[in-house]
Amino acid sequence: MPDWFRGDCHVHTARSNSATLTVEEVVHAARQSGLDFIATTEHNTVDGHADWAPYTSELVVILGQEVTTRTGHWLALGLELGRPIDWRYGVPDGRLEAEVDQVRAAAGLCVAAHPHAPYACGQLGYPFELFDAVEVWNGRWTSDLPWQADNETALAERGRGLAAGVAAGRWLPAVGNSDAHLPGQLGAPQTVVLADELTPTAVLAGLRAGRSWIAASRDVELTLTVSADARVASIGDVLLAEDVVVEASVRGVASGRVSFHTERGRTHAATLPPSGTGEVIWEARASDAGFVRVEVRDRDGAMAALTNPVQLTSSAGQRRDRWN
Repeated sequence: MPDWFRGDCHVHTARSNSATLTVEEVVHAARQSGLDFIATTEHNTVDGHADWAPYTSELVVILGQEVTTRTGHWLALGLELGRPIDWRYGVPDGRLEAEVDQVRAAAGLCVAAHPHAPYACGQLGYPFELFDAVEVWNGRWTSDLPWQADNETALAERGRGLAAGVAAGRWLPAVGNSDAHLPGQLGAPQTVVLADELTPTAVLAGLRAGRSWIAASRDVELTLTVSADARVASIGDVLLAEDVVVEASVRGVASGRVSFHTERGRTHAATLPPSGTGEVIWEARASDAGFVRVEVRDRDGAMAALTNPVQLTSSAGQRRDRWN
């Protein structure tokens, strides 16, 4: 039966440079962080895939790899056991498409990783459109660490293309991951995905369809619904109606700020009470919106949660499906 599951799809162990975590430590931290699944994404190797076999009864593990090309990194998720993806190329070589196609042929997912990480090769030189999703939230939302990804810039870049993507019938879902290398990092943030069942295949299908939102931690809860008469749509869905009611329910963000965003930008906002629990309701017209997505920021302005869009259309001939 479909349900919402929490996970972290960018995780390293000591098999990756600068990482110290053991498999056992990752599994323990995942359970402590309220995660249902993780993806193992070592730098340019799949040698550790078999290490996870003893733990799959405790945690759903998606086999993957972080592909660190000369001109940016990407995540290959849903790989076959022990099958690597080549990483020895850059934009001028024109080889990315072949590697991405290889992942997709196995029903995997290709994610643009931390596109604005401020170090050599960390910034993505490839267009987002070559991937299936984009990591707009990598690690802590803001940090003084010199290697911390610039999440604000990644979110803004993805946001600039969202309206055109929705209108064209192909928009890129946003995901958020910890990129955990060290203790205390796993599950911050985490992507919450609606999947038919808790399996790697079903989780990847939910991510591909954009039926997901991102939380800073297990303590943050968010629902987004758009309704018209008796019809209700949720994140990643399409609602055919002109006049709609948008409702966001939030828990765990004391005195946070909830904002609604459409193809016209930020259109409505409200402040949560000190308890951090509240509902924000807004009436909209599909012809004025195109889609609705939500951001929740804490009292200091750091992101606490954000959603993928609910798509709106007032004409049956203009359905804005995730894929044409």
